Amino acid sequence: MSGSVQVVQKLQEQHQLQQHHQLQQHHQLQQHHQLQQHHQLQQHHHQQQRRYESSYHLSTKSSVSKQSFSTYKTSSHRVKTSVKTEKVQQELKLSPLPKRAKRTYLAMDKDKEVIGYVIPVFRANHDVVRGLMEAQEEDVTEEGINYVAMRNLFVREAREALDVKVEKKTRTKYVRESAERLEVNRTWAEFRKKMNPDNLTHRPEFIVKPRGQTVWEGKTVKLHCTVAGWPKPKIAWYKNNVLIDAKAHPEKYTVESNYNMHSLEIKNCDFFDTAQYHISALNVKGESSCVATIVVKSSISETCLAAGESSSSFPLFSFFCTDGFCAEHGVTFETTIIDKFEVAFGSEGETLSLGCTVIIFPTVKRYQPDVVWYRNSVPLKPSKWVHTHWSGERATLTLVHLNKEDEGLYTLRINTKSGFETYSAYVFVRDAEVEVEGVPVAPLDVRCHDANKDYVVVTWKQPAVEGSSAILGYYIDRCEVGTHHWAQCNDNPVKYARFPVTGLVEGRSYIFRVRAVNSAGVSRPSRVSEPVVAMDPSDRARLRAGPSAPWTGMIKFTEEEPTVGVVPGEPSDVMVTEATKSYVVLAWKPPVQRGHEGVMYYIEKCMSGTDTWQRVNTAMPVKSPRFALFDLAEGKSYSFRVRCCNSAGVGEPSVSTGEITVADKLDLPSAPGNPVATRNTDTSVVVSWGASKGVTQLVGYYIDCSVVGTDVWMPCNNKPVKQTRFVCHGLTTGVNYVFRIKAVNAAGYSQSSPNSDAVVVKAAICECPHQNSFPVFTLPVACKPFCFPHSVLLIDNSSGVLLGARPRRRLKHCVPKEHEPNEHLVWLQRPVPGKPTGVTLLEAVKDYMVLGWTEPANNGGADIRGYFVDYRTVKGNIVGKWHEMNLKALTTTTFKAENLKENVFYEFQVRAVNMAGVSKGSVPSAPLECKEWTITVPGAPVGLHVLEVRDTSVVVLWEPPLFDGRSPVNGYYLDIKEASAGEEGWKAVHEKTNKMKYMKVTGLKAGTSYVFRVRAQNIAGVGKPSATLGPILAQTRPGTKDIYVDVDDDGVISMVFECSEMKEGSEFVWSKNYQAITDTSRLTITHERGKSRAIFNSPSLDDLGTFSCVVTNTDGISSSYTLTEEGLKRLLDISHDHKFPVIPFKNEMAMELLEKGRVRFWTQVEKCTSACQVDYVFNDVIITQGKKYTMNFDKSTGIIEMFMDSLEVTDEGTFTFNLVDGKAKGTTSLVLIGDEFRELQKKSEFARAEWVRKQGPHFVEYLDFTVTPQCDVLLKCKISKKDAGIYEVFLSDDRGKDKSTFNLTDAGKLFRVIGDEIQVTSTEHGIILYSMVTHYNEDLRVGWLHKDAKIAASERVKSGVTGEQLWLKINEPTEKDKGKYTMDIFDGKDGVKRVFDLTGKAWEQAFEEFQRLKYVNKLIRLDPYRARVVGGLPDVVAIQEGKSLNLTGNVWGDPAPEVSWTKNEKALVSDEHLMLKFEHGKFASITITAVTTSDSGKYALLVKNKYGAEAGEFTVSVYNPEDEEKEEKKD
Repeated sequence: MSGSVQVVQKLQEQHQLQQHHQLQQHHQLQQHHQLQQHHQLQQHHHQQQRRYESSYHLSTKSSVSKQSFSTYKTSSHRVKTSVKTEKVQQELKLSPLPKRAKRTYLAMDKDKEVIGYVIPVFRANHDVVRGLMEAQEEDVTEEGINYVAMRNLFVREAREALDVKVEKKTRTKYVRESAERLEVNRTWAEFRKKMNPDNLTHRPEFIVKPRGQTVWEGKTVKLHCTVAGWPKPKIAWYKNNVLIDAKAHPEKYTVESNYNMHSLEIKNCDFFDTAQYHISALNVKGESSCVATIVVKSSISETCLAAGESSSSFPLFSFFCTDGFCAEHGVTFETTIIDKFEVAFGSEGETLSLGCTVIIFPTVKRYQPDVVWYRNSVPLKPSKWVHTHWSGERATLTLVHLNKEDEGLYTLRINTKSGFETYSAYVFVRDAEVEVEGVPVAPLDVRCHDANKDYVVVTWKQPAVEGSSAILGYYIDRCEVGTHHWAQCNDNPVKYARFPVTGLVEGRSYIFRVRAVNSAGVSRPSRVSEPVVAMDPSDRARLRAGPSAPWTGMIKFTEEEPTVGVVPGEPSDVMVTEATKSYVVLAWKPPVQRGHEGVMYYIEKCMSGTDTWQRVNTAMPVKSPRFALFDLAEGKSYSFRVRCCNSAGVGEPSVSTGEITVADKLDLPSAPGNPVATRNTDTSVVVSWGASKGVTQLVGYYIDCSVVGTDVWMPCNNKPVKQTRFVCHGLTTGVNYVFRIKAVNAAGYSQSSPNSDAVVVKAAICECPHQNSFPVFTLPVACKPFCFPHSVLLIDNSSGVLLGARPRRRLKHCVPKEHEPNEHLVWLQRPVPGKPTGVTLLEAVKDYMVLGWTEPANNGGADIRGYFVDYRTVKGNIVGKWHEMNLKALTTTTFKAENLKENVFYEFQVRAVNMAGVSKGSVPSAPLECKEWTITVPGAPVGLHVLEVRDTSVVVLWEPPLFDGRSPVNGYYLDIKEASAGEEGWKAVHEKTNKMKYMKVTGLKAGTSYVFRVRAQNIAGVGKPSATLGPILAQTRPGTKDIYVDVDDDGVISMVFECSEMKEGSEFVWSKNYQAITDTSRLTITHERGKSRAIFNSPSLDDLGTFSCVVTNTDGISSSYTLTEEGLKRLLDISHDHKFPVIPFKNEMAMELLEKGRVRFWTQVEKCTSACQVDYVFNDVIITQGKKYTMNFDKSTGIIEMFMDSLEVTDEGTFTFNLVDGKAKGTTSLVLIGDEFRELQKKSEFARAEWVRKQGPHFVEYLDFTVTPQCDVLLKCKISKKDAGIYEVFLSDDRGKDKSTFNLTDAGKLFRVIGDEIQVTSTEHGIILYSMVTHYNEDLRVGWLHKDAKIAASERVKSGVTGEQLWLKINEPTEKDKGKYTMDIFDGKDGVKRVFDLTGKAWEQAFEEFQRLKYVNKLIRLDPYRARVVGGLPDVVAIQEGKSLNLTGNVWGDPAPEVSWTKNEKALVSDEHLMLKFEHGKFASITITAVTTSDSGKYALLVKNKYGAEAGEFTVSVYNPEDEEKEEKKD
């Protein structure tokens, strides 16, 4: 084999030598020809489109590119194989200005004419590339067009140009390489001559276009494209022609641009993401765009449509814009959250709702904000446990069937185009009542990990209450998805809160639950876990992966030897991942040699002291590279190994794991430190404690409380918390409590901490008896965990309560002579500071060196007063003794060490000092040589430190170097690498120099540690890097809070920062743009109880910038807030609204004309308090209630009314309602003057006259005439049947007069029944057939027939009359109810029949509408907060004429419902005859005085709120005893 390779290599060298000679001859012949065609080639370029990209020139379509790159590939390969040295110059490697490139990137035609260039593929970490792109300038200047091409196109090759090699070459090889080098140089020279902006720039072109996709709801979709163009095009994404702002909605959109590849990621797709997405690419040469369509399929909607239900069946679904952008450009939205939910308590199994009212100003049509709910800073997604609702003005979160997993801090975030607003409160979930006394409560937070083909690890958290005895262990149950059969996984209870479940069936889905057991019994099961599929992790990763970018690489196919019948090799890396006294879990890697078929595994064990290997799973090999072994002897040692098998046989065993002892590897946590209870509010106490020491895999802490004098302990939290401070809510005011803490991890519970000192639950703030100007906290005496400044504590002897803690300088007149007899003075002690770090050399001369270091992270509770520097000499491996360099403490973190000897090596260490003493020495520096620097570049920056450490970002700050070099420093470069990476992992954060002495680094990976360094630059170049800073863990500290802006009721704007971990000597330090605030006239800073407030004295454009706040003597607790011009304008608008609040009106004042000619003036406010007052004003004169005016103000609904019985001439003018509600005011007016008033007055008088006329017999239609075909004049009029009597008609003119009398007492002869056609309607109860009749009376006989057979009355089928409507109700209709229906009306003489065929389309439409209304009504009734009529109203009321009727209905709803009354489906208005009232938000009453027969009819009480509506119906029948007697006599 090796001999054939050598022969091939020799033949290749001979062939390359021949090509070289031919290339020289060909080049000499064409050199002159190329110069002649140079001008022609430029003209030819202007006639062609110039769109060149690497994918174009590297494609197989261009043979020219192959020729131009053949030389490049050969030389490149030769350079890579010949380089031997590993020396790398770090400075030049990271320098943003590479000096030269070695390779050529010319694209030539067949005649060796340059036609363009090829852009190389840049390879780097995506995060680094993104940072480089953000920092890169987007404009291309004329002066640097050649430089830009050299720098941006060939930067990747600068690194290879620095490598050095020394190698002996033959003469033939040297001549061949020289010829190639001359050819490249000559071609490069020709390219530079032709390079100009016209040759480089070209309009954008889509090389790879985005493709449309169809996805399921809830999935993530990604659109990809590749765009070419020069200068680099600007990219913008649009959704239905609306610009997408990914930064405003990072939870929804992610936009990436990585060197010509662009992508848009849409997360958690829903129905509203179905749209056309456009991408636009724009540069100076033009614009190009492409479009792709995303279709999101909803399984819910398809299921409903399959069942025959229309989309209107789901009224709870709100359809509004979710992309968070408003079509109204330039609108600034102001968001205010009111009606906020408070700290809430619920029990397991209950349903809990949280809600806030959100006011967004201004109101824009069809624009809705993005409403997001969070639990413990994690966004909540709708599920069967979590329901969210947005009504347009109120956001509601409903937690269905509460479990302890639902406990936590809930946050509502309202995202708009102009920013966001948040509000948070804690929700506590108590355990449900246990069925058996003494059993433990259910475990919580069951999760599945490390799922494989037949194996999964189930974990859970222990409950807060163990019951009457300690928990003995846990049972794990599993259930296959789609079934209801639960199988217990373990026969014996497991103590460890982690259990491997084996024996799963590959491809099936499972859910799990856990039960706790103690001596009293077994607890209720926990909430089930999320479903998990038993499958290979690689298959799961492929299924979860979304659409990837188009692949542009090359696939090489090679023939492989057949693997059928090959015995697999041995597994590798067999190790024990978990070991407890109950089981041991093994893990390994599959073998490399395993063929195309799958492999399975056998596990073998060997007890210590024997050589016998025993197969564990003899019956069935396992499919997963994981296995749990049970039934091992506790305390014994075993070795394990694994064999692979397939159809060909069993392979060789793996390497043994070594001896493993069967025992718990995880110890119980130690007891937490002493808890300290601090008063907070009238119902809460803040409990702080020391963290458990040496604990691993801490799950969290449980806090218990007990009333002093009892031995009953109650849990304060049912979900463990990891922080060492917790606010216990729901306590009883004025009661004495003690608290204790216990830690928990997977191994179990720790011992409880000592009990805290008793604390009385009441508000924490009191006044110091000696200085009323300083409010202080009342704390228990046991305050060792707390640290105070150098202070005097005032402690009451009788109660043992700490009365105050104040610096001595503030209590000069209080101590020691003037303190009370029963008060003690306590002086607090403090520790010394920590060690300084990072001792580095900043500058070196012949006889002195300048040193720098970083201050200690812990100052010991007091300010650092200075530093001491020690030194010692180093000769080879021998070090001298330490000597002090300074006798007086240094106040800076730099020092000039003088009187040193030239060319001698020294080591240095630094100590910090505070008022408590001197710290230990720092880690000694590396040996430093005292030798004069001759470099011209600046020295290393100093004082690196970080602030605002978060999961994905950190702010790095530094100080300038002490040595500037030959010119001043003009910028800095910040480098970063992961702490675990080697030196080659350093990457530049940005490309352009940074002029500032700080930078915010984004795009970090949460939970990853990073180190940083900074390099300074001057005109001469970039200097040495600073000392590394770190490792810094990118992780947000629990309980970290950000600065937020607050606008109080007086309109004062302030920034607030809270810190719950204040220690002795901790202070808030504010800065602007990370520099000390020198102008104190702009801000007023106040501090109170762990909260600092920076108040803007006079907000203006001078206050724009980044404000940061640091808490000293903590682990870097800090935050910042950037005030922009837009944000300032928004805050000023909010401030103005708070200073001058306005009561918002739902409707401006309106007027309507009522019966009897009464006039109603009314309006409605959006919200008001019970203290709201209204002044009714007419023409600037306040009017009061009396005979003329009637006023009413319903504060529950916000409706304001004023009634006038009539309008007179003096009532012309302006009517005004003036509202005052605390500071808020509101005014609404209505002007009635001129023609408008006179027209209204006429209508009022006419309406009253008509009402008076209709009280007696009256004409329904006035007398009129018609001319018959026989030329007869027919006089006619219309009267109502109840107006029977004697009517006279008078005729008169100049000749005389006449009259005619007609007796209408026998009215039955004149009136006939006229019935309309039968119509059909549907309700949630069934189908109704009805017909409207004219002149109905009780003598009429009405019959209904179905298929010509008389219908018998029943509970399901009923008939009746309402007013002049005849109806037939069919409840819960079925197919049997189809057919022909006949209504027969008979008045004793004549009859009327109406027929309706309820079949075919009529039946289908009516039945489908019934099903839809039934489903909608079911959904509405499930809502516990909807408006309902809960009782009080009868079905039928029979009352004698002349009596008074009073009915009261009980209603319920949250919020209180709106109430209205109807009669025969027409709205009723309160007046003297009919009085309507709604009292206390619960009782709605109707009173009818002196009822008449006209009051008979079908009445309904309608209640409605935002969660639903309901009607309570009843029928009123008024009878006259005299009429009944007359009817009886006739009979």
